[in-house]
Amino acid sequence: MAKFLELFQKSIFSAPPLWFMRQAGRYLPEYREIRQEGKTFLDLCYTPELAAQITLQPLKRFDIDVAILFSDILVVPHALGQHVTFENSLGPQLSSLSLSSFQNELSLAYFFEKVAPVYEAIRLVKPHLPPSKAFLGFSGAPWTLALYMLEGGGSRDFGKAKCEAFQNEVQFSTFLDFLADVIIQHLIEQVRAGVQAIQLFDSWAGQCPATYFETWVLQPTRKIVSALREIYPSLPIIVFPKGVGGQLLTYGSIAGLSALSLDASVPLPWACEKLSQHLVLQGNLDPLLLVSGKDSLKRSIEVIHQEMNGRPYIFNLGHGVLPRTPIQHIEECIQWVRGLK
Repeated sequence: MAKFLELFQKSIFSAPPLWFMRQAGRYLPEYREIRQEGKTFLDLCYTPELAAQITLQPLKRFDIDVAILFSDILVVPHALGQHVTFENSLGPQLSSLSLSSFQNELSLAYFFEKVAPVYEAIRLVKPHLPPSKAFLGFSGAPWTLALYMLEGGGSRDFGKAKCEAFQNEVQFSTFLDFLADVIIQHLIEQVRAGVQAIQLFDSWAGQCPATYFETWVLQPTRKIVSALREIYPSLPIIVFPKGVGGQLLTYGSIAGLSALSLDASVPLPWACEKLSQHLVLQGNLDPLLLVSGKDSLKRSIEVIHQEMNGRPYIFNLGHGVLPRTPIQHIEECIQWVRGLK
């Protein structure tokens, strides 16, 4: 864990540490080759040898600082008993679930048995991870998982899930609390298996109305951070609340948080001025700039570094690597970031 903290700190004096969200995936030919063997996405997540291999693929190709566990935030609902599939054209599809029935349909009885391959993949990665690299585990945040689980998949507005939450506020809060408890245990097991830091993905935090933001987004997140911090006082904890605008200030005030990952819409001078200097920032290159490449990519990298204004930060994207991203552009991006002063 100390090595991971050094990555945070060195950016005060030199080029920042860097890695990319979704750095293992469909843009890599070696990943596509594995997929051609007929395995489903969940098969890969639950086959430790393959998950470990995919976790290490980006580090074998690129000069990046962190291995990110190859898994998915939806292994949590899947292991709780909800049917989950991944369709190429539709994205994740989840079986029907309602607030009135979740306590009967979801269970922790077989949760750790089902996700045991995820922890085994972590143990398999560790011996192959160079000493200079760190290892990041993750989970979805309660609000984001709840939206997927009640909606039955992704959505532009998550109308079905949100209407049910509005109509059953007490039950929805109970549901979020249940998910927070599960996520805490899932992350603890990842740390026990060998990850050195964790990131909590609240990818749909921007979908929560301001009226409910404190209760439905911040409180469950505080609960998770507090529980982890109590057991692991020095564990680096990163949170990625996508699309929340000014609510970043309340996120940034969560006690025990190590770093805040910013999406591409966040003005960095504003974030640097308003957020605590003790909070490491991560981000926030638009993934499409990585697709486009050339001068616009190089210029944006330089602007991010300039606007971070000497504070500790991690160079990353404002969201995940897109499947059509040219490998050459990632190589150039890394070269340009490594050359920053």
